[in-house]
Amino acid sequence: MNKPLRRASIFSLLLVLSLLAWATYVQLARGDSLRDNSHNSRVAISQYAGPLGDILAGGKPITGSASTDGDLKYKRTYTDGKLWAPVTGYASQSYGSTQLEALDRQVLDGSDSRLKNPLEAVTRERSKPGDVITTINPAVQKAAYEGLGNKTGAAVALDPTTGAVLGLASTPSYDPGSFAGSSTKDQKAWLALQKDEKQPMLNRALRQTYPPGSTFKVLVAAAALENGLYSSVDEPTKSPDPYRLPGTVTDMHNENRSAPCENATIRTALEYSCNTVFAKMAVDLGQSKVAAQAEKLGFDDSKLDIPVRAAKSLYPSGMNDSQTALSGMGQFDVTATPLQMAMVSSAIANDGKLMTPYEVDRTTDGSASALDRNQGKTYGEAMSKHTASELQSAMGTVVDEGTGTNAKIPGVTVGGKTGTAQHGENNSANPYAWFISYADAGNGHKVAVAVVVEDSDAARADISGGGLAGPIAKSMMKAALADTGS
Repeated sequence: MNKPLRRASIFSLLLVLSLLAWATYVQLARGDSLRDNSHNSRVAISQYAGPLGDILAGGKPITGSASTDGDLKYKRTYTDGKLWAPVTGYASQSYGSTQLEALDRQVLDGSDSRLKNPLEAVTRERSKPGDVITTINPAVQKAAYEGLGNKTGAAVALDPTTGAVLGLASTPSYDPGSFAGSSTKDQKAWLALQKDEKQPMLNRALRQTYPPGSTFKVLVAAAALENGLYSSVDEPTKSPDPYRLPGTVTDMHNENRSAPCENATIRTALEYSCNTVFAKMAVDLGQSKVAAQAEKLGFDDSKLDIPVRAAKSLYPSGMNDSQTALSGMGQFDVTATPLQMAMVSSAIANDGKLMTPYEVDRTTDGSASALDRNQGKTYGEAMSKHTASELQSAMGTVVDEGTGTNAKIPGVTVGGKTGTAQHGENNSANPYAWFISYADAGNGHKVAVAVVVEDSDAARADISGGGLAGPIAKSMMKAALADTGS
């Protein structure tokens, strides 16, 4: 063999060996990632080769599957899709999946190894898909969704004793079934949702943050009691009215100029929602103590998964005293999700113990056998039992005699706090209306709720937390306690 031919042969051999090495690497080292890549058409073909498992609420499926004529033999269907979209997310042949549809995809499409019997493990046949059992109470969910109606907003209900999410609504909503397939009609539905300025696909309950306004005052009150600034909600505070913001020539007044806010007790200050009291209280505490209390209740947690990840609620740092004062009334750069404010109310209702929110009770093998089960987990001791008891009493006064009377439920102990948060440059836009609350039926059954109305058709002068958000919270609490005979 002459030299040029020998060199060509050696070069060809090296190419073959390199190709074999690369193929081996791809199969062994990158096989799993390539199989799971969303751009791999085989993934979608496998996922939709048979009916998907179901997501259930109240023991009934809120999802289903329908046969198609294409390579993807089945597509996802939804019952009352707009009602349940904030819980399920979507599963689309063309656009992937989100929320529970994505996080529990392997259970729902049968690819989870826990679903395989020994024969299926050898033959690699598709297993019978499993189901996802949520904690959502359908009556609470319906009350939240119908209460929000045409308004833009969100509502969350929690079981304070376990952390179970009982309701999770966001409006405007969308029908995930409208683009579950791969037809031209599905594509048009998807594009229309992407262009919709009202952002119906935004999960406002979990992923949108708002200034919490006066609902944040209960957190500042908790910090004051926890740090010994005041011993009870009935001790007079040191609060001038008006209150001059530190380092400025600006005097802060209260919305109701005739309210008894000067040196008011925490109970009275919550009842009349006195800005001056809580602005001064935040400055007296200092931002570090308010921040510590906020963190105990879930603020600044960037990894809160229920299992869908919630956006981080923020109590800012690096503020001067006047900014700290504004933060005391839930303004400046304080932001919170509706889930976060439901957690605040939940900790108070649960005697100071905050449970980690969760919306999946268990996943199953499609029958009665559970693959895993959520037993509930303590997030932390957010405050002492004494502090929680004091705040329960003061929030009860808000509902019985103050701005939250729209949330009263006969025969049930209800506590709440209204909030109207400024919005837009120089407060030019309509404010956000908030209401956080808890209800205790007295038989071990409790519920904690947060509602925010971002936009409605109400006149600006008629926008209030008690007027817009309070009745929604009341309907959710009544639905949650309905099976207790209350």
